[in-house]
Amino acid sequence: MAPQTVICIGMAGSGKTTFMQRLNSHLYSKKTPPYVINLDPAVLKVPFGANIDIRDSVKYKKVMENYNLGPNGAIVTSLNLFSTKIDQVISLVEKKSDKFKNVIIDTPGQIECFIWSASGAIITEAFASTFPTVIAYIVDTPRNTSPTTFISNMLYACSILYKTKLPMIIVFNKTDVQKADFAKEWMTDFEAFQNALKADEDSNDGQSSGYMNSLVNSMSLMLEEFYSQLDVVGVSSYTGEGFDEFLDAVDNKVDEYEKFYKAERERILKEKEEKEKNKKEKNLSHLMNDLGISGKGKKDEVDVISDTESIEEGEHDGILPTDEEEGIEREYTFPEDRNAGEVNDNSNEALQARYQEAYEKVAKEASSQTAENIANYIRQ
Repeated sequence: MAPQTVICIGMAGSGKTTFMQRLNSHLYSKKTPPYVINLDPAVLKVPFGANIDIRDSVKYKKVMENYNLGPNGAIVTSLNLFSTKIDQVISLVEKKSDKFKNVIIDTPGQIECFIWSASGAIITEAFASTFPTVIAYIVDTPRNTSPTTFISNMLYACSILYKTKLPMIIVFNKTDVQKADFAKEWMTDFEAFQNALKADEDSNDGQSSGYMNSLVNSMSLMLEEFYSQLDVVGVSSYTGEGFDEFLDAVDNKVDEYEKFYKAERERILKEKEEKEKNKKEKNLSHLMNDLGISGKGKKDEVDVISDTESIEEGEHDGILPTDEEEGIEREYTFPEDRNAGEVNDNSNEALQARYQEAYEKVAKEASSQTAENIANYIRQ
């Protein structure tokens, strides 16, 4: 059975790396160690043992120096360089797939460097097309107690869901600091979110923007359908609370992947192959028409300029006989020297002399003819 792949994505500071550490140790405690991959090239130290580490392949500081890049540009470039070897990474994971049930992947803290870059899409697609893959979107719970911040984070999660087209689990992290009950209620009860938004407006003594509240209201209505597609869990990477629930959610999303997402992905790929096939057939048909060839291999009548068209049907079968076959003797321009017509460094002076001689002869004849014409005109 193919291993379950969990790609951990989240805003900077949401606790992705700590979540990865706790998930890794939790799976070890269950005697099911995962296959761990680190895709953050800028991290100095990871608190877990990575089976594949991007830092072994790409030196982040060297990338900054060699390409004159800033931190984010260097991360994107490092991911681009790593993605060129993604087939080797997939091959390594496949070879170990019989020994691991889970593959967990840590991504850069700069979320846009991974999600919205071409390399991020290549890496995600490579895993999703080979293994059942789930996105774990990590949320910093204490920082999302404000309805405005919460809805912004949910919008980002929504964009990632439709960008990756993969099952998603919303993981409210740091529940040891702030319980995630309020967030779960906001996602299931629209009126509760409206009340929280009103309370937040009142607590700011009317200083909050009315436009912002109106926008948040509208977005919360839109996101109701989005919430229905998600599994939501609260975890504490510090205490280990909620990780059994998270693994249950992963199993649930893997089943969902097999039933719906995999079929949809196969349909999209098949549709793409059909379009490519039809495009090739259409191009071939145009080429055959341009060449005057029908689909059955018969030659159509085409207007062309050719000496062979003047030959009657069956005569020579369109092939003209050579001079030797017709017994014609070729005459050379310079019979005394067959190489005289060749222009090279040796013959250049002789050729120039012949040109000069011909020019003088023509000029002399023209001059004589002109003089004769003038004399005739005077006599008249």
